[in-house]
Amino acid sequence: MQQIVRQLAAEIKVTESQVRAAVELLDGGATVPFIARYRKEVTGGLDDVQLRELEARLAYLRELEDRRVAVLKSIDEQGKLTDALRAAIAAAPTKQELEDIYLPFKQKRRTKGQIAKEFGIEPLADKLLADPTLDPHAEAQAFCQPATTLDDGKPGPDFSTTFAVLDGVRDILSERWAEDAVLVQSLREWLWAEGLLRSKKVDGKNENDPEVAKFRDYFDYDEPIGRVPSHRALAVFRGRALEILEAKLVLPVEPEPGQPSIAEGKIALHLGWSHQGRKSDDLLRKCVAWTWRVKLSLSTERDLFSRLREEAEKVAIKVFADNLRDLLLAAPAGPRAVMGLDPGIRTGVKVAVVDRTGKLVETATVYPHEPRRDWDGSLATLGRLCMKHGVQLIAIGNGTASRETDKLAAELIKLMQKQAVDQAGQALPAIEKIVVSEAGASVYSASEYASQEMPDVDVSLRGAASIARRLQDPLAELVKIEPKSIGVGQYQHDVNQSELARTLDAVVEDCVNSVGVDLNTASAPLLARVSGLSGSVAKAVVRWREQHGAFKNRKQLMEVSGLGAKTFEQAAGFLRIRDGDNPLDMTGVHPETYPVVEQIMEKTGKPVAELMGRAEMLKTLKPELFANEKFGVITVRDILGELEKPGRDPRPDFKVARFNEGVEDIADLREGMVLEGTVSNVAQFGAFVDLGVHQDGLVHVSQLSHKFVQDAREVVKTGDIVKVKVLEVDAARKRISLSMKLDAAPARRDGPRDNRFEGAGRGYAPPRRAAEPAQPSAMASAFAKLQQGKR
Repeated sequence: MQQIVRQLAAEIKVTESQVRAAVELLDGGATVPFIARYRKEVTGGLDDVQLRELEARLAYLRELEDRRVAVLKSIDEQGKLTDALRAAIAAAPTKQELEDIYLPFKQKRRTKGQIAKEFGIEPLADKLLADPTLDPHAEAQAFCQPATTLDDGKPGPDFSTTFAVLDGVRDILSERWAEDAVLVQSLREWLWAEGLLRSKKVDGKNENDPEVAKFRDYFDYDEPIGRVPSHRALAVFRGRALEILEAKLVLPVEPEPGQPSIAEGKIALHLGWSHQGRKSDDLLRKCVAWTWRVKLSLSTERDLFSRLREEAEKVAIKVFADNLRDLLLAAPAGPRAVMGLDPGIRTGVKVAVVDRTGKLVETATVYPHEPRRDWDGSLATLGRLCMKHGVQLIAIGNGTASRETDKLAAELIKLMQKQAVDQAGQALPAIEKIVVSEAGASVYSASEYASQEMPDVDVSLRGAASIARRLQDPLAELVKIEPKSIGVGQYQHDVNQSELARTLDAVVEDCVNSVGVDLNTASAPLLARVSGLSGSVAKAVVRWREQHGAFKNRKQLMEVSGLGAKTFEQAAGFLRIRDGDNPLDMTGVHPETYPVVEQIMEKTGKPVAELMGRAEMLKTLKPELFANEKFGVITVRDILGELEKPGRDPRPDFKVARFNEGVEDIADLREGMVLEGTVSNVAQFGAFVDLGVHQDGLVHVSQLSHKFVQDAREVVKTGDIVKVKVLEVDAARKRISLSMKLDAAPARRDGPRDNRFEGAGRGYAPPRRAAEPAQPSAMASAFAKLQQGKR
């Protein structure tokens, strides 16, 4: 365990004592949010990012250690464990390197090399390798033996000729070299640095088939494997899985016909052998060639493809996690009455109104579009609902017919204002309309929880209620949906699903606990994301609330069935009670530190209610005065910070992007237009912006800022409202190039490619290869396939 602690400390760049403390807390059942928030003293201030990394690496290193023990035991039982081998196994830093060392000792089916050994040919192989001046055929004569017959009468191994014996030599040497861990690792690293990933269209596939055409950019593609961006790697692997593409690892320089390859040269160099025209050199060259072509080329390709996929999946999962975090922590509109509109054409627009607490109060369906075109009737229904329930915001789903429905909402707002002026002589408080992502709404609508929450509401109308609520509080609503269904990632079905689920669950947990949860209004799915609360305990909390009414203080949590002292410790600080018995219960101050607040009250002579929000006074207090053995200066400083801004919400203020009037379709866009939009997706190579024209535009990373930007997330995040200039519009291919450098000149149509990143946005096609002699524009190369990536 000490070795693991030492390695974790080096990787995360913290002290061993910090790692040891964090590991003890995690092993004791503490959650990452709890440790990061309330055990800073113990861990020396490790934050949630460091703790998540530590947690993941700890699990990996423990698995590695368990495997190390199993390997040592297996080799020892074979009687082959030497001190040098034991030291090599102990030093192996990864699972792959450990398996490389174990490979020669692993129990496997009988190979040709093993059969040759069984027939006593290994001494000849050693002799010829040690002295290549010997004549191989002459030496092999002594090892010839009669052909054998198996028990079932079939021919057995045959070493009756010198040619057969020398084939046995080849099999023995090639298998020995292919199991040389140092050689295998050196070849692997060399090819990772210099080898090429090459893909071609499978012969016989019709490139005009839409499913095949999606991969057109990879019909003749190669790129250094160690530098292939995540999205391109996953695209090639998907094409291969669909049997549309052939993919292989190729050497950086192809050998001339009949000449040895660079890989064979590296094997020979490792062995310390070179062809000097000696009698056995032709045989040894054949053995070296066999080692690469038959034994190592395919296994190395498999290993490097696995490495490429693993690294590509890490990037894709990180993009998904980052975008999910931004979406969950998007600005809440707060307690306002909201009308949710789930657009549709033939089936109508589903309408749901929720009051300021999120309670569904009324539903309807209107048919403003084809085929009924009941525009006026729809306006009348929506106007009545707005007046009846005091609607302040209209949330419009961004699916089919969203732009047309947005137009309906705009006319509704104007009509209501005009009627108010005509009837009362003054305008109504402005109703705002916002187009919101409806990703996952249909999944929620059909879920078991939605049926419990709205049992008497039609499935199609539940989606409209979800759209309305996610405007009030995105976090509270989106936690009801499986994170993978929210749709802010690329290639989500191509990556390791368990790792994706683990990462996204951690993001949701961190977001929920960073904001805090209202104990008296939170749903069971939201409560289940609170530190320490399981799904069953969350349901028990809701049942207690239904039976006894609102919680008055945090202590009452101990009355909930299944919620013990340990769970209380983990959860209490993240649960908020408004208008309860103790004002501290609405803050992030943990109940275990209430005695510290009592000391502060005693020192200042003020009750807690008068301390809260008094930043000027609190800033004059010295944390050292209230620190003790259990709660040090760091904890006291956090308590004072909470008292300064009690129950503060870390999310930004609510803003609305205002789409330009008259810009409803990609055909309405013109170069040079300056528009406002919402960032819908972010990747390393750029950000996709929803302009309200059913097609996201791309701000390439080079157009985000006048300064160099390596990763788009340095500048923008999902949900940001940004101003952009239209650089180029390709209506035929549904591509919109944008810039946040508002004083930038339009892109040259004959300009060179200026990026190495290519990616995905809603509705885009795969990236084009750099090998094409001319490009439509510098920006065009950066567009890719979000629709393909989201499948």
